[in-house]
Amino acid sequence: MQSAAITDWKEIQDIYPVNQEMIWLNNCGTTPCNSETIRTVQEYLEGYARKGVLTEVRKYGNVKNSIRKIVAGLINCDPEELCVIHNTNEGMNFLSLGFRLKAGDEILLLENEYPSNIYPWEHWKEKGVKIGTIPMANTPDQFLDNLKAAVSSHTKIVSLSAVHWCTGMPFPLEEIGNFLDSKGIDFVLDGAQGVGLVPIDVRKMKLKYIAFPAWKWLLGPLGLGMLYIQQDKIDTLAFPFKGTGSVVNDEVYLPYRAELKPGADRYEISSGNFLDWVYFQSTLEMLHKIGFHTVMERIYELADYLSEGMKAVGFQMELDHFPDYRTGIVVGFKEGISMEELVSYLKKNGVMCALRLGKVRFSPHIYNRKDQLDRVVELLGNFSQ
Repeated sequence: MQSAAITDWKEIQDIYPVNQEMIWLNNCGTTPCNSETIRTVQEYLEGYARKGVLTEVRKYGNVKNSIRKIVAGLINCDPEELCVIHNTNEGMNFLSLGFRLKAGDEILLLENEYPSNIYPWEHWKEKGVKIGTIPMANTPDQFLDNLKAAVSSHTKIVSLSAVHWCTGMPFPLEEIGNFLDSKGIDFVLDGAQGVGLVPIDVRKMKLKYIAFPAWKWLLGPLGLGMLYIQQDKIDTLAFPFKGTGSVVNDEVYLPYRAELKPGADRYEISSGNFLDWVYFQSTLEMLHKIGFHTVMERIYELADYLSEGMKAVGFQMELDHFPDYRTGIVVGFKEGISMEELVSYLKKNGVMCALRLGKVRFSPHIYNRKDQLDRVVELLGNFSQ
């Protein structure tokens, strides 16, 4: 792989077999695997077949440390504030079950939020905690106004996404974080549509907690994710689960002990799916070698290119509501045609996309080609004629 100065993306495009089969533009949903990662995982499996857990290929501790170090650099936290979990939903449940709230307190969530940032909080209703909703808006600035209007003296937690999964609109995280911090309100982030897509700096944004998956913008495997907890918040949370991996010196099984690991990895309560860890390390190493800033800029370039093409064939674009914000989620609609039928038509023609809130959603990544986007625009034009 070349250095971060990559300007010709063909090298990346060529290692994604999906490009030989279809046009995958649902990367904010799931992402396909690349051939280099397949090779890495195969090498690990061959080593494991020969020596089991004693293999020298991608040793357990090294892989874990590598994953945490790369992600820590991406979001500006300490590696010890990160742990490897299974998905966003699991992380949100860990957090929700750990907060110490009382009847009359309030949690604010996002309108039309993805379920993984809704369902984990609902158990609080049974305890007299109010669950409120922040109305969506057409622009990030309008949303910030909506959030400020929704906050009350009872608000203890605000849990939001970094980017709305249906519209692609990024939220002004630094402004939100500073406002909530000034009010003493904990800021929780569903980073599924954020980490790897938009810049996230937990220090600048006053973010105390983030849960996110590996398989979207970080190009990792299904069923793997990460949880970030600010170090001084770790011991303030009630610990809802305890397993062999939660305690200090976890490889010494007897005598039993009560002392939890000091970092976020106490939430790695038992053996993880190490094969997925190897997969994730491989994709992170690729993205890190290119440079995350370069990756994001390429995603934005492709998203803007597709958006302009869609406008040329008569589509109205969500991106036009927030021109000063960059995103990789391209959402649009056209009057007079069935968007549901359009999405079905695109899929039949080998384009993977999604229907969200009555609009078509695309999300390109670095392995996509501009000629693929040209083909999508051609199909859109053909369908809507």
